[in-house]
Amino acid sequence: MSPLPADPRLADFQTIPVIDIDPLLHGNAAARRAVANALGRAAREVGFFQMVGHGIDDSLRHGLITQAKRFFAQSTDAKMQRYIGHYHHHRGYVPPGEESPDPTKPDMKEAFDLAFELPENDPDVVAGTPLLGPNPWPALDGFRAPVAAYYDAVYQVGRALMGGFALALGLEEQQLLRHVTKPPSQLRLIHYPYNPDAQDTQGIGAHTDYECFTLLLPTAPGLEVMNGAGEWIDVPFREDALVVNIGDMLEIWSNGEFVATSHRVRKVKEERYSFPLFFACDYHTEVAPLPALVKRHGQANYASLKAGDHLYAQTIQTFRYLRERLAKGDITLPEGAREVGSLGQHGKHKEQQNEVPKR
Repeated sequence: MSPLPADPRLADFQTIPVIDIDPLLHGNAAARRAVANALGRAAREVGFFQMVGHGIDDSLRHGLITQAKRFFAQSTDAKMQRYIGHYHHHRGYVPPGEESPDPTKPDMKEAFDLAFELPENDPDVVAGTPLLGPNPWPALDGFRAPVAAYYDAVYQVGRALMGGFALALGLEEQQLLRHVTKPPSQLRLIHYPYNPDAQDTQGIGAHTDYECFTLLLPTAPGLEVMNGAGEWIDVPFREDALVVNIGDMLEIWSNGEFVATSHRVRKVKEERYSFPLFFACDYHTEVAPLPALVKRHGQANYASLKAGDHLYAQTIQTFRYLRERLAKGDITLPEGAREVGSLGQHGKHKEQQNEVPKR
């Protein structure tokens, strides 16, 4: 395989920065701005960082992990009672092979997906807005409360980070949060089963994330991040840290100052679990380079798009049950849908590899 092209927007980093966000959560304006400056450096130079001082205590993490293990230990029939294809707002159980950005290389993992809880009578749910609605909680005693508690805690940390990213871009702290009222922010409980043939399969293939940013609770090593030179760099496992990475929407809002960095999960045989929260803005948000950033750079480097439509289009192209609905004509891709992996660092690499050499 030929080496991937360099990305001049990113540093040729060999390590992932660690940022203590406690002052962002509890400090005064000067302390919050100091953390925001560190967030900005990480978002511009790496697109990833490890976050400590987040206030999510051991009991919340332990409760989430315990319930995930209980859920995935059930029989396939029991898990399939909450199969994601039973629902119309993309929540529930994802069996192995259901999902992959590349349909020829299915990800060999299973997951349970849930998101921001909205009642059936919410106006957007009544209107049939994709990705919005109630969660199909498993009929497993003791599952819901600790999982929901973790979701609520990490979602609040995400809101604080959104304010920090706004400060890092020279904006008012609440400017981006105005677009976060009932977002399709998804928490995934992911299980990588023991796989003796790991050398022939992938855990999660190389990609960028579709939302604003991701807050990942890992339980083992395995995550790799691509640096500016096209090299894969290990993210070391820290039990006290969440891993944060920039997604497509924040790259667009920042007009490319922040980079959605390509990442993947290394092929390993060992069983493990992973818990990303994909922090999104509201479905109907029109995301475009912010005027202050366009003025700073002299031009807009991205076209505008509707955040929810982009997320829904990428999801349709990634999940087998949605591709089947699309083929049958039961659903359609949103207008202007982009190909999977066409934004962020991954998209830059595709553009460079598809360029026709000049004669």
